Amino acid sequence: MRYKQYDANLDISGFVNHPLQMQSIKISSKVDEETWNELKALARETHRNVSGLLTEAIGEYVRRKRVRPEVLNHLEDSMNENEELGKLLAK
Repeated sequence: MRYKQYDANLDISGFVNHPLQMQSIKISSKVDEETWNELKALARETHRNVSGLLTEAIGEYVRRKRVRPEVLNHLEDSMNENEELGKLLAK
């Protein structure tokens, strides 16, 4: 099967991984030049825009770093259930 070659100037990021269009805000930040150049290269290679890649990266970072309340509740329950074992292991 032959695949159609993509136009390097075609930006399809508005159609990829964005089920609902959300309102965008403008931000300003600093990043080291090497990382910025890598991000721009990735955008070109994947036919996406830098803004879309940054939005995706920030979202993934926040989801990875945020501890969900149900995880904390499970941890607390587990610690309560195993309090005696914890005391024995501490001896």
